[in-house]
Amino acid sequence: MPYYVYILRCKDGSYYTGHAKDAEKRFEMHKKGRGARYTRMHEPEKLVYVEQFESRSEAMRRERKIKTLSHNKKQQLITDNNKSAAC
Repeated sequence: MPYYVYILRCKDGSYYTGHAKDAEKRFEMHKKGRGARYTRMHEPEKLVYVEQFESRSEAMRRERKIKTLSHNKKQQLITDNNKSAAC
């Protein structure tokens, strides 16, 4: 069963990164205030990035890596992903 790493853009312009079995369902939970503490304080606006992995451990490793990136690097990751998806 695949796992996903996702990035949410919050209404204040910040990003939240997490992992889940179903990124869309998890996003809905965040929007309802039943996600992470961060997204209860920074209202999520949009699911902007998703990456799929074969195992939870791979997804968690990638999540930790993304969380170390600066805001600008996360923006670049999202932009690059959107460009490649359009091709």
